[in-house]
Amino acid sequence: MLTERLVATVVVRDGWVVQSFGFQRYLPVGHPEVAVEFLAQWNVDEIVLLDISATRDGRGPDFALVERVARRCFVPLTVGGGIRHLDDVHDLTHAGADKVSVNTTALARPALLEEGASHYGRQCMVVSIDVRGEGAAARVWSRCGTEATDRGPVEWAQAAERSGAGEVLLTSIDRNGTKCGYDLAVIRAVSEAVGVPVIASGGVGRPEHFVEGLREGKASAVAAGNYFHFTEHSVMVTKSALLGQGAAVRISGGRPYVAAPVDGQGRVGRVADFTFDERS
Repeated sequence: MLTERLVATVVVRDGWVVQSFGFQRYLPVGHPEVAVEFLAQWNVDEIVLLDISATRDGRGPDFALVERVARRCFVPLTVGGGIRHLDDVHDLTHAGADKVSVNTTALARPALLEEGASHYGRQCMVVSIDVRGEGAAARVWSRCGTEATDRGPVEWAQAAERSGAGEVLLTSIDRNGTKCGYDLAVIRAVSEAVGVPVIASGGVGRPEHFVEGLREGKASAVAAGNYFHFTEHSVMVTKSALLGQGAAVRISGGRPYVAAPVDGQGRVGRVADFTFDERS
């Protein structure tokens, strides 16, 4: 059985990690290097670093930032933001990225996906798809959710796969920061329509939302951003919840919290001392 992955999304705006709310409001969290190092140590499977200022400012990727982050990241690292040319893909991989995530440029010039897949393998090319609306009204948006397109998420995901994308990062803009759970209908529709892995993103507020993304959404991986900034327990609590539901997740570096009391936000409650003694 293939491992079902837990992915942390680290959103960077003007050099700072931020929590994102509907792609419109942002709350600063801290330095990217520190956030990435902690997430890697907390046993997350992969990290996606998205520089949302690059497209806004009309610049390319921040290679120096990626180098600093990569030195402290010991899990697969995907980087997005400002990627416009094959040279950007080359320079990002040399800076330490394992994969690149392309959104706006892929919509404008899908050939970049083909070029990247040809030179670095399609597993390196992730197409990032941001969606507003639900059901038949769902549409893909570009430029960090500021420009609408006439493309539906299923049709664009299929086209991106044909162009060379080896993975889809699918984010609901409407759900982003709401804590109400994934848009399972859109995730399931895309997951069933393509033959490459789909990473579900947007709306996580509780551990069970990740389970729903895998089981009801049929995603290959589940991601969150804001959720993982709540507490250092969030990664292990989530993996324990997934493990309890039969998911094929990788747990290492600590004892799972399968039997521990957990509140709705994924925080571990107080456990009597004798309980810890029994588990040692």
